[in-house]
Amino acid sequence: MISVKFTARELELLSSLASDQLFRREFIDPRIPGHTLNPTELNLGKKLVERLRLKADRMNRLPVASSNGTTG
Repeated sequence: MISVKFTARELELLSSLASDQLFRREFIDPRIPGHTLNPTELNLGKKLVERLRLKADRMNRLPVASSNGTTG
């Protein structure tokens, strides 16, 4: 397992970029001659995007600690 720390904004951006890439792989790339679709990889990518979005949503709902230690 690998652990990486992201801000909520970074997770939102990463999930958006990944979602755009999945859209391309699912709907645009198949129009390219010789392209072969990998449904297993596509499904894994969709699940990953879902997890990233859920995590970003949870992070956005948490109170943010200020520099003096209070939340707000």
